[in-house]
Amino acid sequence: MTAGSEPVLELLPMVFADPGEARARAELVLAAAPAPLPASIAHQVLGIWQRDFGDLRIALRHLRRARDLAARADSADREADVLATLGVALVHAGRTRQGLASFERGVARGTGHTRARVLYRRAYVWWVLGHHREALEDVRRALPVLRQLGDDIWTARALTLRATVHLALGAVERADADFTAAERLWDTTGQEHDKADAVESRGLAAFRSGDVPAALRLLDEAEERYAKLGTPTYMLSIRRCEVLMAAGLAPEALAEADAAIALLDRIGGQSTRKAELLLAAARAARSAGDAPTAIARAAVAVRLFAAQRRLWWETHARLVLIEARVAAGRRSGRLVADAAAVAERLASFGSPAAPEASLLAGRIALALGWTADAERHLAVAARGRHAGPAPARVTGWAAQALRARAAGSRRGVLEACRRGLDVLDDHRMTLGASELRAHVTAQGAELAALAQEVSLTHGGPRRLLEWSERWRATVLSAPPTRPPADPALLSGLTAYREIAARAEEARMEGRPVPALEREQRRLEREIRSRTRHIRGSVPHEGNRFDVPRLLDRLGDGRLVELAVVDGRVHVLLCGQGRVRRFAAGPLAEAVTEAEYVQAGLRRLAHPGAEARLPLVEAAGERLQELLLGGAVPHLGAGPVVIVPPGALHRVPWALLPALRDRVLSVSPSAGSWLRARETEPPRGGRTVLVRGPGLATGGAEVPELADRYGTATVLEGADAQVPRVLGELDGAGLAHLAAHGTFRADSPLFSALRMADGPLIVHDFERLDRSPYRIILSSCDTARLASVGADELLGLVTALLPLGTAGVVASSAPVNDAAVIPLMLALHKGLTAGLSLAEALRDARTTLPSDTVHQATGWAFAAFGAA
Repeated sequence: MTAGSEPVLELLPMVFADPGEARARAELVLAAAPAPLPASIAHQVLGIWQRDFGDLRIALRHLRRARDLAARADSADREADVLATLGVALVHAGRTRQGLASFERGVARGTGHTRARVLYRRAYVWWVLGHHREALEDVRRALPVLRQLGDDIWTARALTLRATVHLALGAVERADADFTAAERLWDTTGQEHDKADAVESRGLAAFRSGDVPAALRLLDEAEERYAKLGTPTYMLSIRRCEVLMAAGLAPEALAEADAAIALLDRIGGQSTRKAELLLAAARAARSAGDAPTAIARAAVAVRLFAAQRRLWWETHARLVLIEARVAAGRRSGRLVADAAAVAERLASFGSPAAPEASLLAGRIALALGWTADAERHLAVAARGRHAGPAPARVTGWAAQALRARAAGSRRGVLEACRRGLDVLDDHRMTLGASELRAHVTAQGAELAALAQEVSLTHGGPRRLLEWSERWRATVLSAPPTRPPADPALLSGLTAYREIAARAEEARMEGRPVPALEREQRRLEREIRSRTRHIRGSVPHEGNRFDVPRLLDRLGDGRLVELAVVDGRVHVLLCGQGRVRRFAAGPLAEAVTEAEYVQAGLRRLAHPGAEARLPLVEAAGERLQELLLGGAVPHLGAGPVVIVPPGALHRVPWALLPALRDRVLSVSPSAGSWLRARETEPPRGGRTVLVRGPGLATGGAEVPELADRYGTATVLEGADAQVPRVLGELDGAGLAHLAAHGTFRADSPLFSALRMADGPLIVHDFERLDRSPYRIILSSCDTARLASVGADELLGLVTALLPLGTAGVVASSAPVNDAAVIPLMLALHKGLTAGLSLAEALRDARTTLPSDTVHQATGWAFAAFGAA
């Protein structure tokens, strides 16, 4: 049976090896006006292509034509094969009853080998519909026949499908065994699309086993394979959304799901895939705190799943819909009943999401004061705290903590919170990328808040301090895993620098080039993806924060940690051998005031804004009342360390009247201040001075500093290129970088300092074996940070602290370039006299001219850490 010189039967396996080539050859077959049997095969190939990669309506027309031609050819097996393909397409189109009827006819018509293939495809459809037991039964019937006949391709498909069903039921070990066996078979074939699918499935298995970096790496590899074949990746998008959400990257997951939905709508693709993508989008929106979007997406998903007769999927979508409604502020007995019904149905399916639904029912019941109902539901949810993947165990411990709180057991709440956060700590340290470590902490926010709430009402200030520290700035507790010497990552960073430099030059010349900006964004995605593949290498060592050690190290100084409980700021004043608590103001008011102050400092950086100075100073007084409250008279005369929550990281603390003339430093946590305090400077640490391009003053302080230090290494002009700068910074004792700083709120790890060959980004700093002991960043916005996760901060300063830097001076606001020079020179004068960064900065402010611009410049800079 041929069309020209090509055997037509070869087209069917080719559609999953090289889909585009198979489509082209099938069209050539039909152009030759073939007999019914080869025409049936060609139409089936085109139908498969359109079903999986194109317009489902066109697919159904081809497949019905293929079925009719098979009947005319009087080939029962050919007709059975087409009926199975048609059945899959009908189910994906949402015509479930017609699809299952097509399978019934296919099973009846087929024999032997063909019947086994029909059973495999019906098993696939059962999986799509959420009928997992039926799927496993059809695979059980098909596999022995496929193996006996030596059909490696279909045997591998059946094993892959069975593994996927096992994953849906939470049987990860069984899934791993099947995936491994399937992969061995795929290696013997040329089925490139199936091989890509196998890599994608391994990514899902890695995720289910708790290995997020491996999951992201495998899904990215699968995407590259699909891209070479030119095939869309809807299922891959669904799976990546799940992994991104587990990594705390819900906004990114939502964007991916919405983009895939838009593409699917544009080409008229599978209704089943659209419903699954809507569910993924709803989950992502809920995780991102966007309740209205979550409600809208979940409601449409519920309707589509119901119309498609996919009860398993519909129930999962109902869970997200109820969660989103509760997040929007709804509470009612009806919602308790709905959540309980969803939990019961999910449990009957064997779904790992059942405890999540029970926890939801318990939460709503607690909010309504229905303690007996809450206990019943929470007890069910708490059963999962000892087994399963980390997020599921955290859910179980959250349920246990809520049970203990309802029962009035303070000890029970704290124990459940400790155990749950320990689980999340272990999971966090499997992640190598600081970005992922920061974002994933959001999963522990409720446990940390419960523990702080109980500590506030039933414990002393010391207990509240311990729990405030327990889940604050945890990313800084250990350095990120150093990126491997990955040639692709290194070349990507080099290419990114070049493109970013060209794009910036074009913007400065008033001729932005969209192509350069698109390439810059593409390279950012590639770098971000590769860094996320890094697996953690530092084991979790438990909570090592030691209050007595902190009090001992403070000497005659004070550490002020601002804890936020139920929206209010509480001042924990550490010093003189004890911890005291003082009430302060609402966090929301303090954040609003801080934003007003930041706007004022931006205006004061330019001459002619003197009239705004009293307003800014008055705002500083209000901030002091909101943030320090009654603690002010107890600050003593010694140095003060401020430990603010993430939401207040941009407060210019030196503006507050009680802190204005003090030796003042800022730290993301008390634990990170302790680590900085105990960090030893490198022996014979050299001084490095860097002057980047394009500064309004030309970095005028650098030549004077070079004269002051004498033996300092000076990098400027062509020497100030990123590779050379990094080489000199590694292990230095003191580094001064005069370079334009840019903060990226959308992607804080691409915040940068401008060097001669392009941006020096946070990802570059993370490649250092040891960052400089002290760093001074003399440009604007270098201290700006992004608050993510539970209470984590990402940006230049926080990237340096875990890498060996004990102290940083940087600015949290735009500053006047000319006014920076005298401040920097005075700062270094203090350092050469043996002062710490905080002492030198305090003294440097006092030497500045009394005009508004210089005052604002002094307030904008802060000392971070303890060096």
